Amino acid sequence: MDETLQSQVDSYLSRLTDLIRRGGELQSILAANPSDAFAVTATRVWQQDVGVTVNELSGSSKAHWLARAFSEAFLLRSADGDAAEGAAPDDIVKRLIDVLEQAVASLTRADAGAIASASSQPQVPRRFDFVHNLELRQVLEQSYIESKRALEHGLYVNALQTSCGILEAIVTDALEHKGLAALAASGAPTGKISDWSFETRLTVAERAGLVRGGWARLPVVAWTYRDQGAGGSNVTERDTRVAGQVLNVVMRDLNPGR
Repeated sequence: MDETLQSQVDSYLSRLTDLIRRGGELQSILAANPSDAFAVTATRVWQQDVGVTVNELSGSSKAHWLARAFSEAFLLRSADGDAAEGAAPDDIVKRLIDVLEQAVASLTRADAGAIASASSQPQVPRRFDFVHNLELRQVLEQSYIESKRALEHGLYVNALQTSCGILEAIVTDALEHKGLAALAASGAPTGKISDWSFETRLTVAERAGLVRGGWARLPVVAWTYRDQGAGGSNVTERDTRVAGQVLNVVMRDLNPGR
């Protein structure tokens, strides 16, 4: 194995070791109190970190054995082997730790280059050149990638929050570029745009001709996306996919020449 690949393997082993350590701490807390608010929030963040690492090591392929093992960790199997919902939080953490340990075992074998090389394939970012705030563009590109990863790995709350956050950011950028004076003619409320609700911003954007009415398809949970924390079990896969679809529709509205 050449030095570059060995360095990459060592970096992933260090990251995996840290994830396993964090997971062990969270598993102990959740086993004692599954409703611990801090642990629930920290576990969601940890699961997203695990998902990102798995996605990189599997080369963003859901068919890769590591990606499949990650997805399987969230499923509770019935006696006949069928998938069911309802695995305990600490059990899911334990399963994900097992997945991480499988990744460690793979990276420490003689053929470690096989899994490490898969992670070297870069993802093509979704461009946000239509956003007027230059500093925001790169942040949005990375967030868009993270929302896709979260959806692929069943982290629906994270995916919904990220998609809605991107949507609110790009609409706010368009409104601010239009200017309050011009928006007033479209029935915009007084006050700072940053003080308007998520729904108000989209409503005004449609009235001002910045976007069309596709945003109205957003699921109910999207309007309170910032509040989706420990109680985010109401967020379904369908909610998340619809939010992502609406985001893409609004992106096309704001960038019709794409």
